[in-house]
Amino acid sequence: MSELVKICPASDIAENSAKSFEVGDAIIAVYNLGGTFYATDNECTHGAASLADGILEDDIIECSLHFGSFNIKTGAAVQAPCFTPLRTYKVVVQDGHVCVNLEQTAAD
Repeated sequence: MSELVKICPASDIAENSAKSFEVGDAIIAVYNLGGTFYATDNECTHGAASLADGILEDDIIECSLHFGSFNIKTGAAVQAPCFTPLRTYKVVVQDGHVCVNLEQTAAD
């Protein structure tokens, strides 16, 4: 059975921003989009750059290294030079904490 991993208090991630977190062997980016939380792999699929350091506009995160972009809800690459999608993770807010299931995608 898949388990939720408590990441941080929801209040630690300001609205319309992102932060990266080390969770076991993974480094994920958690986004607060107008009070709704999303999570993806933190590393850009085009180059070794932290997406949490990128620019978040609506549901698109732009990588700060080569300016490729991804949809944080689906993981889809939406702007070159990024073509490989990101892995997304199921996010739940429980008792005021952001929790992520590393075994379930956001679509599951």
